Formats: sequence, structure tokens, C-alpha cells
Amino acid sequence: MDFSKFLADDFDVKDWVNGAFKVAQQDVPGRADAHAATLVMKLQLFIQEVNNSIEETSIQALQNMPRVLRDIEALKQEASFLKDQMIMVKEDIKKFEQDTVQSMQVLVEIDQVKSRMQLAAEALQEADKWSTLSADIEETFKTQDVAVISSKLAAMQSSLAMLVDTPDYSEKCVQLEALKNRLEALASPQIVLTFNTLSTDQAKLFVRVFTEMDRMPQLLAYYYKCHKVQLVNLWESVCQSDAPLKQQLSEFYDTLLSTWHTQLQWTSQVFKNPYEVVTVLMIQTLGAMVPSIPETIAVALDRCPAESRLDTLLELHQTAANFSRSLETAMQPHLNECNLLKVCELVSCVYSPYKTYQMRYGELEETNLLIQLSAVPLERGEVLDCVLELTHSVQKVFGLAAAAVDRCVKLTDGLGVCGLIKALRALFSKYVSDFSVTLQSIRKKYRLEDTPTSEVFTEDWTAFQNSIRIIATCGELLRQCGAFEQQLSNKILGKAGRFLWEGFNPRSLSGLQEGGAERRGQKNPWQEYNYLQQSSTADYNNLLETLHTLKEKGTGNSSLLSETRAALTRLNQQANQLAFDSVFLQIKHQLCLISKQEGRSSAGLGETLTENLPTFSLSPQECITNIGQYIMSLPLHLEPFVTQEDPALELALHTGKLPYPPEQGDDVPELENTADYWLGSIARATMQTYCDVILQIPELSSHATKQLVTDIEYLSNVMDALGLQTSRTLQNITTLLRAKPEEFRQTAKPLPRRLSSTIAAMRGIEY
Repeated sequence: MDFSKFLADDFDVKDWVNGAFKVAQQDVPGRADAHAATLVMKLQLFIQEVNNSIEETSIQALQNMPRVLRDIEALKQEASFLKDQMIMVKEDIKKFEQDTVQSMQVLVEIDQVKSRMQLAAEALQEADKWSTLSADIEETFKTQDVAVISSKLAAMQSSLAMLVDTPDYSEKCVQLEALKNRLEALASPQIVLTFNTLSTDQAKLFVRVFTEMDRMPQLLAYYYKCHKVQLVNLWESVCQSDAPLKQQLSEFYDTLLSTWHTQLQWTSQVFKNPYEVVTVLMIQTLGAMVPSIPETIAVALDRCPAESRLDTLLELHQTAANFSRSLETAMQPHLNECNLLKVCELVSCVYSPYKTYQMRYGELEETNLLIQLSAVPLERGEVLDCVLELTHSVQKVFGLAAAAVDRCVKLTDGLGVCGLIKALRALFSKYVSDFSVTLQSIRKKYRLEDTPTSEVFTEDWTAFQNSIRIIATCGELLRQCGAFEQQLSNKILGKAGRFLWEGFNPRSLSGLQEGGAERRGQKNPWQEYNYLQQSSTADYNNLLETLHTLKEKGTGNSSLLSETRAALTRLNQQANQLAFDSVFLQIKHQLCLISKQEGRSSAGLGETLTENLPTFSLSPQECITNIGQYIMSLPLHLEPFVTQEDPALELALHTGKLPYPPEQGDDVPELENTADYWLGSIARATMQTYCDVILQIPELSSHATKQLVTDIEYLSNVMDALGLQTSRTLQNITTLLRAKPEEFRQTAKPLPRRLSSTIAAMRGIEY
């Protein structure tokens, strides 16, 4: 039986009993009582055995207790004795320090004297060494051995360092510098040969020699001069070829990139800071090119036609951008090993030839866009051709604008946004002006301003249909302008937004300075190049304010092209007016004829016709019936406004405003329907013009008055048939014309006095 489980921390009586009986059932099943009795007896024996063991252990502990107490007491006494001894040692040390402090001070002073004597001895040795070396140096120079001469000069320099306080120290310095110059002159042919042949061992020797002489800058100058001359000569030969400048620059930049990798691999074995060395080589080469890149660019642009000048500039700039990206890729893994100030200088050297053009980007882009716009024809001989050209011009002008945005990103990296916006405004302003001139030309071709020469009434709806096409074109202009403005805002923020830091406030100068310091602290000069900030703080601040405004308002609410949108709205209004005038032209001509007829009839009709002729026997004049029939046909021609699903046309019609708006207080459900709105405006124009024609009649006979009333009633019936209201002025004229002479004064009382006086004068009634 295993009794060890009784010692476990998680001992459980039930589990132990169940386990014991489980084993018994497996061995001898069916004898649980006998097994229980045996188990109880074993437990009792075990308990007795444990009790005996405890009793024996207790007796032994009691017997050992006195001895343990004696050992504890002895240990206590020894600890007390040790404490006393430690106190005595401490006092002895303290006494020793007090007795020997003066002696130690004397020893320190003696040591200082010894050190000074040693220094003096070394100085004397170095002085003697200087004399020896200076006497032997001429013989050493005769050996022409650069390494030996260098070691002698290094020893003389060490000796000179010990002779700082001697009276002839400055003379010795001059002498040593002269010797160094002699060594450099002696070694210069070998140095040039070493760098030209890229001899690593010799280069390492010269690095050690010039390091010992403290003349590493002079050695690097030899290195730069050797390779710079080779590269500059290569550029001169490239410039003499007949290839275009873009190809010449690409070829030279490829050579520079190849030189970068080759020289970096070689300088890594020779110099301590190879990346800085090769970076300075690139800087010096770009600065020593003859002819310089800015000069070649200026010559190339002068030879270009004006319309392709900006594209040529972009192509040339792209070669520099490709070279820049390649160098950045080569430097990126080891940027922490580079001198960032030198890298910034290199970036500036690569892009500086284009800085002048980048600062003038807005002016260049504006000139380019206006030249390209001049190639977009709007005016043609036939009206239909003009309409088609206007329609096709929409895609062309926004294509020009989109291309300008791409050019801005490529040439200025988003920094030329303000110039771009100015150029786009100039583009759209000139386009709107040309569009407006074309509309005026169309008006002249339709003779909308001419006086009618024929009394023949003809219905020609061609002008109106063409005008509707022009209105749809204006709607497409408005729609695309809104979409383009949002795309422009998104692109500006996406590209130039990185220059706007968090917390920028255009009204805070300190915030501007902090942001500049924050940007200077960033680590990649290739990404942080900013020609605008370097050249014009004012222009850079304007850019930041523009970006800040865009970010605050959101790209959907930008006002970058607000002037353009206003101009397009005015243009749309002009197109709506053209359509209205083309419809109203025939009505206006017929009303002019009415004026002439009334003037002729007022002279003799009263004499030839009886005044008692009943009114119902009269019929409307032909001019009035022509107008009525023309107005009745309007819904048929205006129906496309309702049925045609054209978002651009719908936008233009809702944006435009027609003349002759409804009078105040009138119920005008027509505003909900474009066709009804146009019909109402034309009807009001007809009635207003008719009223003006009537009031210009100098004299009316009794018959002419009845005829005029008949005409007005006919026109009113036409308006009623179309669901339109007769104007108040026309109603008042009808009332005054119907009034008998003796009742005229009473009838005119509630009506406008000026109108009443005019009608009374026409009818010859005293009022």
C-alpha cells in the first residue's frame, strides 16, 4: 500500500478510499468487507508506527537542546569580540591617515616635479630631433621617395608640436609648410597618374601621406580635378554632336550616373567618406560644364517655335528628373552615411538650371495655352458650322486645361499651383470672350437687331434649334467646369499638400517659421527640394495659403475657378437671350407692322367708315392672327425641353434667366416646367411689346379704337387658351379703350394716371 499520498498538499480522503477499493475490486471482486477490514488494520498499524517515530524524534530533540544553546552563546561572544577588533582597526587607520597626510603631500609634489622634468627632457629631445631632421631633410628629398619624405615630415611636425613656446616657432612652421609644398609638388604627377589610372594601392599611400601632413583637402582637390576634367571634356564633345539637346543631356546624365557607381566603388577602398567625396565630384562637375546647362537650355528654347517651347522645356526637365531619381535610388540605402548638406547642394545643382523657368511657369503656361486656344476655331461662315465648332470646343478647351495641370505637376512638382490657376483663368477668360464674340456674330447672321423690311410672315425655327444646341453647349461647359474644378482641387492637395504641415496658420509668422524648421529636419533632400521657398518667400506663402484654404473648405467647395464659373454663367445667359430673341424675332416684326398700320389707319378710317359699325362684325388684323398662331405653335417646339433627357441642357436652362419675369402676385406654376417657363416669358414679352406699340400710336379714330379692342381680345383669348394670364397693363388698356367718352373719367379713376392720360390723348378725349 502507498502511504506517500497522505503527505500531498491536495490529499482527499474520499479519493484515496475510492482508489483503494477500486484496486481491490479489480484483484478480488466481491470481497469489499474483507478488504475494508484489512485496510483498517493496516492503517492502525501505520498510525502506531508514526506515533513511535514522533516520540523517538522528540526525545532526541530534547536531549540535543542544551548543546545547541551552548553553541549559540559561544557564537554570540565571538561576534562581540570581532566588533571590538573592527573598532580598534578603524581607529588605527584614522590615526595613520592623520600622521601621514603631510608625507603624502610631499610625495605628490615630488611626482609633479618628476613629470615636468620628463616633459622637459622630451622637449629637449624633440628640439634636438628637429635639428637632426631639418639637417637631414635635404638628403631625404634627394631620394624622391614620397613615403620616406612623408615620415620625416611627420616626425618634424611632431617635434614642432613640442616647440610651441620657443621664440622661433613661427619660423619653423613656415619652414615645415615649405617642405610640405615641396613634397606635394614632387608627388603631384604621381597623384594625377594614380587618380587617372585608379591605382588603389598608390591612392592609399597618398591618403596616408596627406593625412600625416594634414593636407587631405589638397589631395581631394587633385582627385576632383582629374575626374572633373574628364567629364567636362566629355560634355564638350557631346555638345558638338548634331543630336537634340534632350538626347545630349540624357547621354551626359547617364555618364554621370555610371561615374557615380564606378567612383563610389573605388573611393570606398581609398577614402573614409566615399559618399561625400563622390557627391562633391558631381557638384563640381555640374558647376564646371562649358557651355553650362542653363545656357544650352536658353539656346534650345530660343530656337523652338512658341507653341512647342513649354513642351521642350518639360522634355529637358524630365531628363534631369530621371537622373535625380536614379541618384536618389542609389543613395537611399546609405543616406545616413552621406553628408546631407552636400546632398542638398547636389540636388540644387541638378535642378537649378530650371529654376528660372519654374518661377515663370504661370507666365509660360498662360502663353502656351493662349497659343493652343488660338488653334481652336469657333467662328465659321455658316451658323450651323459655328454651332458645331462651339460644341466640339468644349472637350478641346478642357483637354487643354487638363494637360496644363499635368505639365504643372511634372515641371514644378505642384509648387507652381498659383501660376497654373492664373494661366487657367486666362485660358477660360479668352475662351469665354471668343465664345461671346461668336454669339454676337450669330446674332448678326440671324439679323436679330435689324428692322424688318418685308411684311411677309414666315415661321423659321432653325435659329431657335441652333440656339438650343448652343445652350446645351453652355450647360456642358458649366458641368465640366464644376467637375474640373473639383479634380483640380484634389490633384493640388494630393501633390502639393505635402508642403502644408499640421497646425499651419497663414496669420501666424511663428507657425510659418516652425513649419520651415520642421521641414528642414526631414532626412531626404531629394524629396524636400523646394525651389519656390528658396527663391520667393512671398510666393511660397501664397501657395501655403491656397493649400490651407482648400483644406479648410474642402475640395468640393473650392473657389479656384470662381471667376470662370461666373463668366460661364454670363455666357450661358447670353446664349439663353439669343434663343429667346430668335423665337421673339417674328413676333417683334409683326408688332412693328401693327404700329405702321395703326398710324396709317388713324388718318382716314374715321372719315370713310361709319362709327356705328358693331364691334362683333370686326375681325382681328392679320398681324395679330399671325402672332396668335405663332404663339399657339410654341408648345410644339418647346416640347423637347420636357421630353429630352440632357443633363447639360437642363443645367443651362435652370441656370439661365429669361427676360420679362412674372409680375408680383401672379400665380406662376410655369416655373416648375422649363417649357412653360419659356412660353410664359415669350407671352409676357409679346404683351409688353404690344402695349408699348399701342401707347406709341399718336391718334385713334372710333373705328380704329374698336379694331384695336378686337385685336387685344383675340390675343387675350390666345393667352387663355394656353393657360396664361393677360398682363394688367393690357387689361387696363382694353378697359380704357372700351370706355365711352362721357364715362372715361370715371373708368380711369382706379387705373394708372399716366396710362389713362395717354389713352385719352389718343382717343381725343379731354381728361
